[in-house]
Amino acid sequence: MTLAAALPASGWAAVWLGPGPLTAGQWLALFVHFTVLSLLAVGGAITTVPSMHRFLVSQQGWLSDAQFSASVAIAQAAPGPNVLFVAVMGYNVGGLAGVAATMLGTLAPSTALTLLVTRWGARRSEAIGVRAFTAGLAPLTIGLLLATSWILLEPTRTHPAAPLLVAGTLGVMLATRRSPLWALAVGALAGAMGWV
Repeated sequence: MTLAAALPASGWAAVWLGPGPLTAGQWLALFVHFTVLSLLAVGGAITTVPSMHRFLVSQQGWLSDAQFSASVAIAQAAPGPNVLFVAVMGYNVGGLAGVAATMLGTLAPSTALTLLVTRWGARRSEAIGVRAFTAGLAPLTIGLLLATSWILLEPTRTHPAAPLLVAGTLGVMLATRRSPLWALAVGALAGAMGWV
């Protein structure tokens, strides 16, 4: 029996538990998956988007490609922390309980690890191993961000204008100091006009 079946049939059940009731095993899998990703998130939670996509869309089927990409886009456009997209995905999968499962899974382990490693690293900041490790994280983070971009392009990747929009956005971001919100606005306009 799922938790949703035990609650009265009302709109609140959908808000708390999402559109489709999950079993206890599925709730645990959701929490554990985001906990593991939290410990692998080099460069922030956004770098784990390909693995989130594989789990939520391909393996579990809880979200479609379009829902997944929209969850990331909406959260990235909203003011607030970059990790907000994890809460949006959690809500789309399991309502407020999904938000709790994904956000606790994402924030608790990485916060604890960060506190421990920061203290350890501060005492050894000049050690060659610590400096080499830190320098090696930059190319790894760039690779993870490229993989994330590839996943987020999935719904529009075959549209002829999509590569032009991506190239134009990249060019503007590299050549100017304009806010990324301008690129988001142009992308939103292109989508609203049906160009991508």
